[in-house]
Amino acid sequence: MTMNFSNIMRNFAGMKTEDMQINIEERVESARNFFNSGYNCAQAVALAYADIVDLDKQTIARLTASFGGGLSRLREVCGAVSGMAFVAGAIIPADNPLNTVAKRENYTLMQSFAEAFTKENGSIICRELLGLSQTKDEPTPSERTAEYYRKRPCVEYVGTAARIIGEYLTANEGKITQNM
Repeated sequence: MTMNFSNIMRNFAGMKTEDMQINIEERVESARNFFNSGYNCAQAVALAYADIVDLDKQTIARLTASFGGGLSRLREVCGAVSGMAFVAGAIIPADNPLNTVAKRENYTLMQSFAEAFTKENGSIICRELLGLSQTKDEPTPSERTAEYYRKRPCVEYVGTAARIIGEYLTANEGKITQNM
């Protein structure tokens, strides 16, 4: 069942319709700020859309913690892309295992997010984005220092992911699916 975007937002956030606007630049800045404050890439993207996901920030941070570093520093799918997937599950839920239409719509959305990210950055694979040759790192996260932020483009990938979600939400107002 397709619902009006404003009605979904009112249901999610308990807000009046006119109070809910997606300011893409604010979402991008929010995601970057979360990353720069120490959250991993997946957490930062998902936290920037906490109102869409309809979970408190602590729960989002817990649920997305393992996706940072290309899945726990395995350097596979970029955590920012995994953060987009987390949010995509709230935008177009596929929670009924028998609802293949919802699954298709959710997968289509996430594939479009991944394609947009790849078009802008060349890949969705963490090690390729970072120019790394190893397939995994030690599980201990890197210390967040000025040098870390200088040599890692991750904050830009986080911003790109947040922008892609915001552009979708803005362009597709009225086409958000809620499965009952």
